[in-house]
Amino acid sequence: MPIVSDAAEFVTKTQEQAVASWVSYLNQLRIDNLLSALSQRDEHLRDALTSVDEAIRKIDLEVVAANRGGQHGMHGFIAEIAEVGIGNARKQIIGHEAIYQWVNDNGPVDLMRGSVEIQQKFVAAGGRFSLGAIAEHLQKYPDYVHNGGKYQIPSNHFEVIQRLHALSPEEASKLLSRSDEGPSLRDWQRVQAFFQTRSVGIESLEPSTLRYDEVQRDVYTSTMATEKDSLRATDRSLRDDAYQQSRPTLREGGTVALTAAATAGGTAFVLAVFTKRREGKRLNEFTEQDWLDIAGETGLGFGQGGVRGLSIYALTNFTATSAAVASSIVTASFSIAEQANKLRRNEIDELEFIETSELVALEAAVRALSSSVGQATIPIPILGAVIGNTVGIVMYKAVASSLTKREAALIERYLDEQRALDEQLATEYQGILEKLDQNMSDYLGLLERAFSPDVQVALAGSVELAVTLGVAPDEILDSEEKVDAYFLD
Repeated sequence: MPIVSDAAEFVTKTQEQAVASWVSYLNQLRIDNLLSALSQRDEHLRDALTSVDEAIRKIDLEVVAANRGGQHGMHGFIAEIAEVGIGNARKQIIGHEAIYQWVNDNGPVDLMRGSVEIQQKFVAAGGRFSLGAIAEHLQKYPDYVHNGGKYQIPSNHFEVIQRLHALSPEEASKLLSRSDEGPSLRDWQRVQAFFQTRSVGIESLEPSTLRYDEVQRDVYTSTMATEKDSLRATDRSLRDDAYQQSRPTLREGGTVALTAAATAGGTAFVLAVFTKRREGKRLNEFTEQDWLDIAGETGLGFGQGGVRGLSIYALTNFTATSAAVASSIVTASFSIAEQANKLRRNEIDELEFIETSELVALEAAVRALSSSVGQATIPIPILGAVIGNTVGIVMYKAVASSLTKREAALIERYLDEQRALDEQLATEYQGILEKLDQNMSDYLGLLERAFSPDVQVALAGSVELAVTLGVAPDEILDSEEKVDAYFLD
């Protein structure tokens, strides 16, 4: 039966370390995914900022330096290039490909967004919110919208047009101002007339990422700088999301607990059946009590497995504890709790409780160390820890069982000598501390007297300090004759 017991214990301990290694593997997967996500974030941020910088360079060289469009038309070219740079950057910052392209051929299309043709109109003249420029383009290219083309206008223009287009005549007459402040009734009439007299709907218009005032010659640099700040803010938010996703979760902890419980319960069931079979019983000979015993062992294993899995998950994720050590801590806790129950039932005495608890802690330490070494030597998830645990336990059992009574007594005597030496050194150390404290107190008293505001006290204190520090007696100014000789001769 001892062989059977050892085999059962071996299987149980191996299963426990396997669960611990699996939890460690899950934790490492989350860390690896986080590091990968952060590395991708670096790349996406770099690409996005590069798109904005490239747009700034083109605006500086190809528009501003070349005075393209002149005083009244330059902002239109600035808007086209800025739209491409910002549009691509906002895609790239979230990990998508750049989709905007500047056509730059003075034709009917200014930009391409994938396969969508875009004509951009940034015109404030006439107070028609760029609709007048769109009407002129439609006269020149009447099939533009029919062929799938889009008109892009300043975002602030689009907001006004969208609002005015949705108002009924009654609402417009009631809500719109007849003064110069805000959209007027006349503006509403212009917008309504535009869509009623042309075969183009509001769905053919779209807002730019920029307002009209943001693409002017004297402000585009600050506009682009603001966009770069916004990209960095988006990047920080996405990094925080990646970190939050990498954190341990209650759901994953529950999965670990259930899996560990099922594994431990299954192991307990197999071992319980195996024990019954070793007693000479066949499966069809098991009594009701036998199955109740097996069910009890299985239930206990299931419960302990769940507690083990959840405890290891919590220790490895919320404290600086490795999975191997966490598993050993839980195992030691279960074993010591079992010994405590035996002590309460008077099945063992206090000395046996202490000795057994020490052995439990030692075995736990051996398992933790063996699993860690095994995982480092064989970097395969779970397998390395299991092999390391197996080798460590076998070595420990072999060494522990090979000790004779004489060797054990020698080790015990050595431990007693070490404890006596510790007590002696502690006593000597305390004496040295007390002596040092007294000497320091005396020294500080000497300093206080040597530097006293009272001249007579200071003189006597200085002499005392000099004697204490080992100054030769003939060099100490301890009399009026010596003082006069020192200063006058």
